[in-house]
Amino acid sequence: STMFLVGLSGGIASGKSTVVAVLRELGCAVIDADVIARQVVQPHSKAHQQILQHFGTEILLENGEINREALGNIVFSQPEKRRLLNSITHPEILKEMLKQVLKYFVLGYRYVILDIPLLFETRGLTRFMKYTVLVYCDPPTQLGRLMKRSGLGVAEAEARISSQLPLDEKRKWATHVIDNSGDRESTRRQVLRLHARLEDSLDFLWARLAVGTALAGFGGLVFLLIRHFIS
Repeated sequence: STMFLVGLSGGIASGKSTVVAVLRELGCAVIDADVIARQVVQPHSKAHQQILQHFGTEILLENGEINREALGNIVFSQPEKRRLLNSITHPEILKEMLKQVLKYFVLGYRYVILDIPLLFETRGLTRFMKYTVLVYCDPPTQLGRLMKRSGLGVAEAEARISSQLPLDEKRKWATHVIDNSGDRESTRRQVLRLHARLEDSLDFLWARLAVGTALAGFGGLVFLLIRHFIS
């Protein structure tokens, strides 16, 4: 079997969830970093305990789960707190992602999509991707969608967007771009074309994954990923 990794990202209100929905309809293997991020901080987990140790119990909901909105408000305005949170959660997220990649490799998938919202901001994982895909939309459309979806005013919406790397900047780093500025059918056609190209690809298995797993073992590869991601 051959298999390779495809990094998928976008921006707030760019329509990445729409693209992911089409990919799942096509039967693609999609690993959602956001879903994993929520899983690794569940009560009694290692990350959950470390977060409480550093941020206090004030960020907890009544059921013991972390109030993501409250925690987000803290780290949004305090970069040092955001770096601390990332140092706690990212290694756990990476380990779980790797487990899922190995599962899809065993199942014989041609490629696996890693849905990572901040793929281009961190840049730590792009070196492991054979291809990177950006879900793009033009700035006015992005602003309008965010305001409509979240009920934010112009200033608030612009602040949320400006906290991320601009989509036009991310385009420079992506090997493929899905332009989601138009209607859903236009986006769907682009996703279908991309899927066909990836399915027909003759690229070989991601060498770092195969060699690292075979020679160094699971633990050694996790260490390699974490080191590259944090550096």
